[in-house]
Amino acid sequence: MLEESYHVSRDLPCACEQASKWIYYAFQVIEHSKGKRPLEDVADIGLRKSSKLLDAQEKEEAVQCLHDLSLCQEEHSDKQHESDTHSDSSSLIHQIGRDLSVNCLLHCSRSDYGSIASLNQSFRSLIQSGELYRLRRQMGIVEHWVYFSCNLLEWEAFDPIRSRWMHLPAMTSNECFMCSDKESLAVGTELLVFGKEIESHVIYKYSILTNSWSSGMKTNTPRCLFGSGSLGEIAIVAGGCDSRGNILSSAELYNSETGTWETLPSMNKPRKLCSGVFLDGKFHIIGGVGVGNSNVLTCGEVYDFKARSWTEVPDMFPARNRGAGANDAPAIAKAPPLLAVVKNELYAAYYAENEVWKYDKQRNLWITIGRLPEQATSMNGWGLAFRACGDQLIVIGGPRALNGRFIEINSWEPTEGAPNWNLLGRKHSGSFVYNCAVMGC
Repeated sequence: MLEESYHVSRDLPCACEQASKWIYYAFQVIEHSKGKRPLEDVADIGLRKSSKLLDAQEKEEAVQCLHDLSLCQEEHSDKQHESDTHSDSSSLIHQIGRDLSVNCLLHCSRSDYGSIASLNQSFRSLIQSGELYRLRRQMGIVEHWVYFSCNLLEWEAFDPIRSRWMHLPAMTSNECFMCSDKESLAVGTELLVFGKEIESHVIYKYSILTNSWSSGMKTNTPRCLFGSGSLGEIAIVAGGCDSRGNILSSAELYNSETGTWETLPSMNKPRKLCSGVFLDGKFHIIGGVGVGNSNVLTCGEVYDFKARSWTEVPDMFPARNRGAGANDAPAIAKAPPLLAVVKNELYAAYYAENEVWKYDKQRNLWITIGRLPEQATSMNGWGLAFRACGDQLIVIGGPRALNGRFIEINSWEPTEGAPNWNLLGRKHSGSFVYNCAVMGC
């Protein structure tokens, strides 16, 4: 209730009184938690999974309020400077202090951080430091955005909360990289794109903190066509091919906080064109093509972090449940398995029959639970994206119509029933998805 809300000090300038109304609202959650608590205890406030981010209209009002407060702060600081009294810019909104300012910003949408960063140097430094995202992760505040490329060297982002499309800055690379096989993954606040230039493999890194591309730290073993998965600020890449085309069994772990790669124990079998996911707290690598074998590998492997070892899981690949004649394309022409994990359950998109499968962990088999969206077309699985986006499965793709191309993003939150796909967004674009990754932060 309003009377339980946090009351901002009356030393706010008069011009800020309208803006302070949002501050009252934003800190109701603090009073509802039976008194003010230090920043590190905010996870215990009514912001648990049951509490959501402010809705779009409220967030827009919040940003406007922050802007008004920032202007008032600058005006107030100027007056203080004239009287030889210097205010501490690190407090952000100095009328309420730095900790409460940060608490306020934690509940804004990621979409607003660009506008907030433009208010002044203090806000910009806070946004670019990554501090807000680290605190959000500790508190369980996560927004999932979809990043995808339907045109070479061009990337777009989609915010499913606001149904907002965003165009990322263009990548600066040569034609060799543009035409090479590329892999991508999102980890922490980074989007990594792997490819090859004239003489070596390279990694380009997009940071949401600076909205810019830069060169990423290379893997210890250069590779392409590998399987990968991410969990928070770490990611694992496994298998793939080296620069000479040799199929690899090696694996590496990337820490986005330190920007470093750590070599892990090698898998039992080398493989390329495989897929990776985190499931039950362990990393799984599934499918792919092995050495001297023209057929798809039916086994999977599981990496245990505590034991630092891989365990082979026979017959884990979805294709084992279907006849070999379902698709006559050779194994190396097929896309890696289209897999996604939602609520610790593994799903697959079986593109040959346009089906959605669910993995039964206990019986080690796949069960057909429904259909993919009608517009989900592909070329042996290429050009179609199937990903987890928070608690939802999403499918990104579009028809290859002669009268125009467009891309669709459909979502479904898995339940006991058959998939009921919801159209999140559609726009004119290339309908072939080259790469796709989901970033949650």
